[in-house]
Amino acid sequence: MSTTFVGKVALVTGGGAGIGRATALAFAQAGARVAIVDIVEEAGREVVSAITAAGGEAMFIRADVVNAAEVEAMVARTVEAYGKIDCAFNNAGIEEEHMRLAECSEATFDRIMAINVKGVWLALKYELAAMLRSGGGAIVNTASVAGLVAAPKMAAYCASKHAVLGLTKSAAIEYARKNIRVNAVCPGVIRTPMYERALQVDPKGTAQVAQMHPIGRVGEPEEVAAVVLWLCSDAAGFVTGHAHTVDGGLTAV
Repeated sequence: MSTTFVGKVALVTGGGAGIGRATALAFAQAGARVAIVDIVEEAGREVVSAITAAGGEAMFIRADVVNAAEVEAMVARTVEAYGKIDCAFNNAGIEEEHMRLAECSEATFDRIMAINVKGVWLALKYELAAMLRSGGGAIVNTASVAGLVAAPKMAAYCASKHAVLGLTKSAAIEYARKNIRVNAVCPGVIRTPMYERALQVDPKGTAQVAQMHPIGRVGEPEEVAAVVLWLCSDAAGFVTGHAHTVDGGLTAV
């Protein structure tokens, strides 16, 4: 089964940094034309430049994933430029809590749910419509190990990632006979800019979190990207509705 993406079109939200950036670069290296979506224009355009400098083809689209009109437009612009969307990686999300449930403000809860849940729902809504018109495709959503198990002082975040898995499984069932597969990745702690910032604030505590993984380290963005590409490839043709952990054994404990 092929894992090449020559002739394919991939859309990546949150593509300007971390896991999204690594996945956009991996898609391009595998031959795909890539639409990189991010709310931070400078970061997104830097990824496009890296892809084009390596001989690939990419475009940047600025979009806020909680804005329905902007999400609809990002899909439309990708189809207009490249003719279709074969693969979509709905990766845009935030993590900003670290407080007990009763201490979490309504504003914080609403923001986490809007970006992590509504953002994925909107992306799915318009990507699925585009894939139905073109005859199929594969979608991967970024959930988290916090979508599978509880995490202290992260109730809203956990709820949002559990919801992402619900959306993933529902969409997978609804569109399975339409040649559209929908899966999710559930990363553990990954070496992203968010992790590096946490390391600066609390080196000891962050290092302890890393050691919670049985493999003895945090993951690299490229390791998640490899799983995303496999899930979008023909090699995963019989895989849908699956929550794929990339967590160094964390949830096996």
